[in-house]
Amino acid sequence: MTTRHTFFGHPWGLATLSATELWERFSFYGMRALLVLYLVAALETSDASQSGLGFDAGDAAAVYGSYNALVYLTPLAGGWIADRLIGARRSVLVGGIIIALGHYSMAAPWEGMFWAGLLLIAAGTGLLKPNVSQMVGDLYVGQPESRKDAAFSIFYMGINMGGFLAPLVTGWLALSYGWEWGFLAAGIGMTIAIVIYVVGWPSLGSAGSVTPNPATRAVLRRVLVRTGAGLGLFALAVLGYGLWAGFSVEGVTVVLTWAIIAIAVVYFVVLFRSPLVTSADRPKLKAFMALFIGAALFWMLFDQAGSTLTILASDWTDRSIGSWVVPAPWLLSVNPVLIIIFAPVFAWLWTKLANRAPSTPMKFAIAIIGVGLSFWLLIIPGMAADRGESSMIWWLLGAYLLQTWSELLLSPTGLAASTTLAPVGLGSQMLGLWFLAASVGDAVGGQVVRLFSGYGFGPFFGVLGSIAVLVGIGYVFLARRVSHLMR
Repeated sequence: MTTRHTFFGHPWGLATLSATELWERFSFYGMRALLVLYLVAALETSDASQSGLGFDAGDAAAVYGSYNALVYLTPLAGGWIADRLIGARRSVLVGGIIIALGHYSMAAPWEGMFWAGLLLIAAGTGLLKPNVSQMVGDLYVGQPESRKDAAFSIFYMGINMGGFLAPLVTGWLALSYGWEWGFLAAGIGMTIAIVIYVVGWPSLGSAGSVTPNPATRAVLRRVLVRTGAGLGLFALAVLGYGLWAGFSVEGVTVVLTWAIIAIAVVYFVVLFRSPLVTSADRPKLKAFMALFIGAALFWMLFDQAGSTLTILASDWTDRSIGSWVVPAPWLLSVNPVLIIIFAPVFAWLWTKLANRAPSTPMKFAIAIIGVGLSFWLLIIPGMAADRGESSMIWWLLGAYLLQTWSELLLSPTGLAASTTLAPVGLGSQMLGLWFLAASVGDAVGGQVVRLFSGYGFGPFFGVLGSIAVLVGIGYVFLARRVSHLMR
């Protein structure tokens, strides 16, 4: 593809996609900053605008983990729809419209609309998230991997600019005027993303305009039957668990977690048996599976920022800086602003080092160790919280810094590797599978929080941090083998 380079030496389409994703992430992170706090807020308060749903912390974390898991599960379907039905470009547009409707639904003053909004956001994200990333990869077909890595780092910086602004805006609106105003602001952010995407449509060239592997009517009919059967089995599993253990939110999240793990296993089996996967592709899929497992563990810890760490920040952290008290939702802007600071540094570093940079598997190993160390850093404030004492804000800020460096090693690299390792005609589905790693991690992470709810913050941080460090060390020794499979 020949495209005029005008955006920091990159195709102008990268600016369109980065700006679209910036505002989409504004909507997502804006709502994410409020979700757990809204769930645990008392049903009735002196200020009605601050009344929530009255969940306990364990169930709120499980709901949060399950919602995040759905957000990262639906890209599997979104990738298939793009690859087989309507192409990546139109999938992004349709997905954005559905996400906006979801946010506006959450702003409505009825609890049923709140839950419907969460489902709409998850469905729309499935269409948008893998396909906007796939189009970034399409802009760099035939170009060096170091250049693609640099492009994804710039793209990732745009994501995190939206993530930085969102908690500040939605958090202030929610705490000042009521939860519905925060949710409404998230919807406006998604609407801006749609406008930018439509206006910038010509700059994308041919990226995402073709449906690479159109499905026949027979294939579509078979997929619809299997999807209906899968949803039916899930409903029966929820019913069976409810009859056995009692109907509750906890039961739905438990069944959903096992379902997501099963989907990941089945999807890899189906992928390896696909006629589109050649003998040359199979070693690359094995390498991708190794990256998938490491990423799932990473996100299981990293995405505690929106649940466990938010509760620690809200209830057991001295958030005073001088005479000013930092609102708890605002702390979720720390990671994005650190990404904004360090993403250009990492992008420059990988371009400068080129072939001397650490391999993709080694970057994963260091990232997993780093997120484990961030949890070790939280053991001390966690133990203080277990004693009913508050800790200084700097413990959390230090943990966020370690997690940011780890994220910059793993996430942009994983996105780039997904587009590189994908068999022909399965690009969007491979990106959907990449996001499924986060789905598995978030679903399991939500259940781990619920199981540890009786043991306290200190043991929770200590055990999970130790697991991550040990697994990361194991990946150091596997890095050369995985790199060989990737080639």
